[in-house]
Amino acid sequence: MADPKGFLNHGREVAQSRPVGERVQDWNEVYVPGSLLPIISKQASRCMDCGIPFCHNGCPLGNLIPEWNDYAYREDWSAAQERLHATNNFPEFTGRLCPAPCEAACVLGINQPAVTIKNVEVSIIDKAWDGGDVKPQAPERLSGKTVAVIGSGPAGLAAAQQLTRAGHTVAVYERADRIGGLLRYGIPEFKMEKRHINRRIEQMRAEGTKFRTGVEIGRDIDAAKLRRRYDAVVIAAGSTTARDLPVPGRELKGVYQAMEYLPLANKVQEGDYVTTPVSAEGKHVVVIGGGDTGADCVGTAHRQGAASVTQLEIMPRPGEDRAPHQPWPTFPMLYKVTSAHEEGGERVYAVNTTHFEGDEDGNVQFLHLVEVEFIDGKLTPKPGTERKIPAQLVTLAMGFTGTDRENGLVDQFALDLDERGNVARDAEFQTNVPGVFVAGDAGRGQSLIVWAIAEGRSAARGVDNFLTGASDLPAPIRPTDRALTV
Repeated sequence: MADPKGFLNHGREVAQSRPVGERVQDWNEVYVPGSLLPIISKQASRCMDCGIPFCHNGCPLGNLIPEWNDYAYREDWSAAQERLHATNNFPEFTGRLCPAPCEAACVLGINQPAVTIKNVEVSIIDKAWDGGDVKPQAPERLSGKTVAVIGSGPAGLAAAQQLTRAGHTVAVYERADRIGGLLRYGIPEFKMEKRHINRRIEQMRAEGTKFRTGVEIGRDIDAAKLRRRYDAVVIAAGSTTARDLPVPGRELKGVYQAMEYLPLANKVQEGDYVTTPVSAEGKHVVVIGGGDTGADCVGTAHRQGAASVTQLEIMPRPGEDRAPHQPWPTFPMLYKVTSAHEEGGERVYAVNTTHFEGDEDGNVQFLHLVEVEFIDGKLTPKPGTERKIPAQLVTLAMGFTGTDRENGLVDQFALDLDERGNVARDAEFQTNVPGVFVAGDAGRGQSLIVWAIAEGRSAARGVDNFLTGASDLPAPIRPTDRALTV
């Protein structure tokens, strides 16, 4: 194990952030480059090597956290990255983007600040890339079987890499102009620079995975024809139907879904635009939705020079400590201050939008809201609390309701859906159509990046077994598994 007294001798230290005044002037990641390495061995030593490491249960990938903490403590970076890659195809993604349910389940976290698992993870993989330890793993022989993967988010990429390494010929279809799905166009550059995606794509190309961008299955290629062309298909198209806000004034100019707003900012960083067609510069911005996507809109608006940024959340403000009904090792709902919130703006809880008000040209100018409270289990407006706030740019970041039905993919495959509007699947991640599998948010519903990668890996095993009659690929989760919550 790591230092037996590490958790007694060292407190929790996290990655150092660049000053707010500096980082809002650019789109680079918010953390000071290299700031983790001087402290990461001490942080890894805080791992207690528990008899039952509950961090394994908190993480759907089953990451071997105590093992790679031990290697990081000893600064055996090569061995650490091997253990890291044993369960996770893309630790540089999860180490930057995952909300770390593993840390919520850390045994040390019962009565002390948890081990900085995410920071150790990202330090290991960044060190591995810098040291040349991350290499293509091409299959020794080909199976002669072909697989199409629809969608290039974390679930699709994980499934594609696993199946390619198993010897199958895999083509990934992406409707956007670049590979990466929401990793590419939904996650701002300041949370994860896209160079991390690019070098993984190059690794996968070297392993033999093929990529087809700008192709939407259901519109550009009939889904039924795709099924006849390939021996198996994996649907990893995500849960992309955004929840809308049907209130008066929704049609006004300046009211956008978050996934209409965020990709444009990323396209500027890719060099597609000099300036974004939808900018917050000089405007009063209101973000509706208090989750991570809402925070991404907040940080983006700061960098575009917004006059003010206000984030609205319909639920009450969470507490800063675990609530009694959310005991360890479950993932608690806590008041979270992201890097975007550190940069400014106002957060307003327990309010509901009633309508938007515009000017004579049809541009949104104000948002009208009312405070709400729970009465008999229902959110109820509080009389006399109505007010309006300036709003010249509004982004809706209220989550997603299911996979896309408009492009024809679901109907052309004749797929069954579950009661939540997700693509139904069996224990092997196979849909009602033989040879068609589903992974990620398209089958699970909106979830975390670790669940997407775990689903991609598990679905790959189902595909491999379908094609060959047996499989040695790992399957970390079942379709029915759920997070440690209450």
